[in-house]
Amino acid sequence: MPQPAFLHYFPELTPRQISQYEALQSLYEDWNAKINVISRKDIDNLYEHHVLHSLAIAKFVDERQLWPAGTSIVDVGCGGGFPGIPLAIKYPDCRFLLVDRIGKKVRVAQEVATAIGLQNVEFRHAGIEEIKETFDYSVSRAVMVLPDLVKLVRRCTGKALITLKGGDLADELKPRQCQGTLVVPVSNYFTEEFFESKNITFTSIKK
Repeated sequence: MPQPAFLHYFPELTPRQISQYEALQSLYEDWNAKINVISRKDIDNLYEHHVLHSLAIAKFVDERQLWPAGTSIVDVGCGGGFPGIPLAIKYPDCRFLLVDRIGKKVRVAQEVATAIGLQNVEFRHAGIEEIKETFDYSVSRAVMVLPDLVKLVRRCTGKALITLKGGDLADELKPRQCQGTLVVPVSNYFTEEFFESKNITFTSIKK
């Protein structure tokens, strides 16, 4: 199988990590045929629109050296496993919990993680408000407007919330809990046209 084109952005990946990323296309195609977790029209764009998009967080994190070994991360509203699974592959020494309210999506994410041998991920069919543990960071991809998400994750997040968001965020950044949020264009890291309107947000969680 040819390597996914996006891998040139991550020359530091090990052969094991590369093989894990390479396996995602066929796994998600198989599961998507049974349980629709990715748009049928979008499955052919899995690596660009889902895997690479998720890994924009990795570029941001690595630039700032935020996730040393032992860091804990919760993926809020993981759907079929994004951004959590691509990030868990990238950071095998970090601990991830992937959470979603929709059981069938959690099942797909869990089966994919098992198939590629991910050892650093757990899964929970639940709302984030049901999670009792505390994690260093929360991550999420366009689950809800940022002020609402900040409120939801405050109790279970020790340091910051990192999200992937599209479009104009001006209104979302006005509420008090989002002031000071850092917004970084994904196009800072990836040249594909798809990312021109995509952003990473970083919101420190104040207790």
